[in-house]
Amino acid sequence: MLAQPADDLVHILLVEDSPTDVMMTREAFEYYKLLNPLHVAEDGVAAMEFLRREGKHRDAPRPGLIILDLNLPKKSGREVLQELKADPELMNIPVVVLTTSKSEEDVAKTYGLHANCYIAKPVDFTKFVDVVRRISDFWFGVVTLPPVKP
Repeated sequence: MLAQPADDLVHILLVEDSPTDVMMTREAFEYYKLLNPLHVAEDGVAAMEFLRREGKHRDAPRPGLIILDLNLPKKSGREVLQELKADPELMNIPVVVLTTSKSEEDVAKTYGLHANCYIAKPVDFTKFVDVVRRISDFWFGVVTLPPVKP
């Protein structure tokens, strides 16, 4: 899957408030031997602090990909997406929305806020792990990502 040297690995920011989904994502990384560093923000406020390198995140790496849940405490995923895409320093970071909602309205609004893709989160563990693998295969095997600004 990933044949990049360790120094060239793209950091991923997972914005997810469900400890179970965070655990399943980490297990998927381990199972498929995905080497990309995975950072977790448990709510929308923490995500923006990480991205803007504020407070305890002063030395945070700039992620090359964000996996974003929509239903977050403190600041929703939609609000995070809107702020992110309005910020010239952050707007080029690709955002994969991975959420439980299959609502056509959510899909339309999310793409209207410039999400790069929208994936309905499978409930089944095996299917969830496969979705994580497919995200990795696509974003790190097919797509050319924009350069990560330091």
